[in-house]
Amino acid sequence: MATLSEAPPPLAPAAPEAQKPPRRRGRFTPYWLLLPGILWLVVFFALPMIYQASTSVQTGSLEEGYKVTWHFATYWDALSEYWPQFLRSVFYAAAATILCLLLGYPLAYLIAFRAGRWRNLIMVLVIAPFFTSFLIRTLAWKTILADNGPVVHALNSLHILSVTDFLGWTAGDRVLATPLAVVCGLTYNFLPFMILPLYTSLERIDGRLHEAAGDLYAKPWTTFRKVTFPLSMPGVVSGTLLTFIPAAGDYVNAELLGSTDTRMIGNVIQTQFLRILDYPTAAALSFILMAAILAMVTIYIRRSGTEDLV
Repeated sequence: MATLSEAPPPLAPAAPEAQKPPRRRGRFTPYWLLLPGILWLVVFFALPMIYQASTSVQTGSLEEGYKVTWHFATYWDALSEYWPQFLRSVFYAAAATILCLLLGYPLAYLIAFRAGRWRNLIMVLVIAPFFTSFLIRTLAWKTILADNGPVVHALNSLHILSVTDFLGWTAGDRVLATPLAVVCGLTYNFLPFMILPLYTSLERIDGRLHEAAGDLYAKPWTTFRKVTFPLSMPGVVSGTLLTFIPAAGDYVNAELLGSTDTRMIGNVIQTQFLRILDYPTAAALSFILMAAILAMVTIYIRRSGTEDLV
C-alpha cells in the first residue's frame, strides 16, 4: 500500500543581509557654513578680548615695556578714580534712551498703523541719517545749538533755559558744552536704533486684535495699554538695548558737544589709550564698563520678562 511521503519541512526564511547604514552625506555642511562666522568672531572679538584682559593686569611703562604681573589692583584704582564718569555715562545714556523711546514709539506706531502709502517714504527718512557720517551728524548739532542760533533764541524766549539752568542741564543762556547738548546729540544719533525694532514689533500685531478690543467697548487708551503695548514689548526691549549700550560707551557726543564737566567714561578710555598711553588702566576701564553694562542688561531683561531675547 502506497504511503504518502511526509511533506518536507518548510524552508527557514533566509537571513536578511546586514544592511549598511546609509551614508550621511553633507553632515559637516552646517559646520562649514558656520566656519567663516566663527573665524570672524575669534579673530576680531575673542582674541582682542584676551589681549585686553592680559593688558589690564600688566605693569610697567611705555619706555620700559609692560609685563603681565597679575596686578588686579588696577581695576580698583581705575574704578575709585573714575566712578563719576561711570555714573555720568549711565545717566546720560538712560536719559537719551528714555527720550528715544518717547519720540520713537509714536513715530513707529504711526508708520505701522497710520502711514498707509507713505510708509515706505517715512521709513526711508528714518534710515536716511545712516547715509551720513556719525561725526558729521554730531558736528551739525554744534551749528544747531550755537549760542546765536534759532534754537537757543527760542528757548530763551520761552524761558526754558532758566529752568534747565536751575536743574544743571544748561549753563546760563547757552546750550553747547552742557549736559543737555550731549543728551540731545545721543538722542538724535541713536533714535533710528529705537524706531526700527519698535516698528518691526508693532507691524506684526494683528489688526483684528484692535477690532476685538473695540467690540468689547475698550477705549483707545485701554486698547493701547492692554493690547498694543504688551505685544510690542519685544521691540521696546530690543530698542532700549540697542540705544543704551552704544550710548553708554559713546565719546564723540561728549567730546564735540560737551565740556570737561560732561566727560563720559568713553572719553576717559580714549584719553588713556591715545594720549596718556596708560594701557592697563584703559583696558581695566573697558572691562569694568562691559561688565557693568552686561549686569544692567541682564537685570533689565529679567525684569521685563523677555528672557528669550538673550
